[in-house]
Amino acid sequence: MVPLALMLVLLIAATGYYQFGAANGQPWSFFDCFYMAVITLTTVGYGEVLPGFADTPGARGFNCLVMLFGYAVVAWAISTIIATAVEGRLGERLLRRRMMHQIEKMSGHYIVCGAGDTGEHVVDELLATQRGVVVIETDPERLNLVCANGRCPFVAGDAEDDAVLREAGIERAAGLVACLPADKDNLYVVLSARTINPGLRVVARAIHDDSPDKLARAGADAVVAPSRIGGLRMASELVRPRVTGFLDRMLRDRDRTIRVEEVTLPFESPVAGKTLEEADLHRRTGLLVIATQVMGEEQFVYNPTGSHVLRGGMVLIVLGEMERIGRLKELVGA
Repeated sequence: MVPLALMLVLLIAATGYYQFGAANGQPWSFFDCFYMAVITLTTVGYGEVLPGFADTPGARGFNCLVMLFGYAVVAWAISTIIATAVEGRLGERLLRRRMMHQIEKMSGHYIVCGAGDTGEHVVDELLATQRGVVVIETDPERLNLVCANGRCPFVAGDAEDDAVLREAGIERAAGLVACLPADKDNLYVVLSARTINPGLRVVARAIHDDSPDKLARAGADAVVAPSRIGGLRMASELVRPRVTGFLDRMLRDRDRTIRVEEVTLPFESPVAGKTLEEADLHRRTGLLVIATQVMGEEQFVYNPTGSHVLRGGMVLIVLGEMERIGRLKELVGA
């Protein structure tokens, strides 16, 4: 817009000079007229470079109009360029400051290191299940794509840098996902995260077959190999297509957010010591308790009966809408 306006003014001025010269027999070339327009609008002060300009009727009057209106356009163009540059930098600073204030208020959130294809899906799921998320990424395009329209706060930086992890509030976070493109980068992030916040739950992505053990030794609580998960999914599509279809429909339902979730019963929970039948969780919340696990034990009790006793510290695996899961947490005091 600005270059077009400037060029339009220069062409109008040069054409005007040329017409005045042609009407009065002056041998002014169009280039000379254009040069006259340029030095006039830039206020260089070379004087009237067109021979006989002062003696050409109406030329100086036209030049006055060129100087008045042309210079106004030039001043507008300069101010627009400066404002754009200043506002761009100022806008970035204000956005960064606003983002930092937002992150400083967050606690129990999840940090996603890497906004690639895997990281994008992680962010989508965390947001769909109403979790606080902070994204760390170096690529501005990926940040704009994954965190567009203020979906979630982000830190533009290298997740391998401890200072960047601290900016993302790692000391107050509940968990971290390391899904950078290279296993060695994820290994470094896991080590840094575990050092800064030993109580953090850390999940890492592994690409190579020998990486899961290394990531686990570095401090990852869980390691996910996308190639292995993909292979299992393909096999499931072959032998149990309706099960995978059910899970797909559950995860992609836009009208309702239905998930399999875990809820840990506090030791002082009002339902601790009661049986499932006495607690009547299904009638009161509409959720299905599909399994339980006692804290410190690896074994699950699947499809528990009504006589199954609930204990403090027990983990309930439930199926239902996220809104109902929130109601369950209130009911059991979680």
